[in-house]
Amino acid sequence: MSTVKKSPARPLSRSEQRRAALAEQAAQAKRAGRRRRMLTWGSAGAAVVSVVAAVTVLQLRGTNDGAAAASGAAPVVGGDLHTILARDGELYVGGHARSAVSRDGGKTWQNIASLEGADAMGWAASGGGLLAGGHPGLYESTDGSTFEKLGGSAAVPDVHALGGAGNVLYLASPQQGVMASTDGGKTWEARTTQTGQSFMGTILVDPNDTDRLIAPDMAGALATSSDGGRTWQPLGGPMGAMAAAWNPANTDEIIATGMQGAERSTDAGATWEPVELPSGTSAVTYTPDGKTIYAAALAGERALVYRSNDSGKNWTPTS
Repeated sequence: MSTVKKSPARPLSRSEQRRAALAEQAAQAKRAGRRRRMLTWGSAGAAVVSVVAAVTVLQLRGTNDGAAAASGAAPVVGGDLHTILARDGELYVGGHARSAVSRDGGKTWQNIASLEGADAMGWAASGGGLLAGGHPGLYESTDGSTFEKLGGSAAVPDVHALGGAGNVLYLASPQQGVMASTDGGKTWEARTTQTGQSFMGTILVDPNDTDRLIAPDMAGALATSSDGGRTWQPLGGPMGAMAAAWNPANTDEIIATGMQGAERSTDAGATWEPVELPSGTSAVTYTPDGKTIYAAALAGERALVYRSNDSGKNWTPTS
């Protein structure tokens, strides 16, 4: 009687790891009875709004998801939600299949056709332009709507984390580690190949000191560098870190999400405490003035975006 040899299990991709982590978060929250606390609405009426929003998402499935999303529709990003960015009155979300932009505070969204299939993992503002990084590489836009893939010395095949301040940009790649550009993304140089392979999402770059960096590390918690990405040290925060954001008006204030929930620091990472975000949040961002925080969570293939104007105490759906 012949025997059938089983093939060794295929290692999970980064996207599969992320989905598994979010699923585990949801299961833990349910077992602990924390579902209601994860959405800190501040009133029972707001909870009703969340139910209506969820029903709206279900009703919108199957509709035309073309260039302009229906009023109030959550944007389609695919089976994975990686990143969110707020800048100059615009909101961007990036996911496995699609990316979208809103210019009315998240009420309505437009699909970015030139980033379909780009698997946008991170954003970086550079001068008046915007860069997106994904598995096919780097994309650049001068109008925030149309993106072109960068080639030449800027051709990096796989970007899992991206960030910048002014003309100084950083990216992290599973193949190359951490790279930097000091000319707005025209050319790139290696900073280290010893770390960065498991970085994900947004690399935070201090606008007042572009050598000071913070990056989410799925293999640990947050990592920080004070020498432009050449060396890195653990910073703390949630384990299996997937996203991080800081207040541009006070970069000592940091929020991070990971496989073990979300945490906040008000002293540049010296100490951390749990923070409650909307259920399933996988990406966060501050507006440039630091007055508003946006959080994004995946529901099916859509990104549900929430806004807080009181440092994360209460959250309201944007659409």
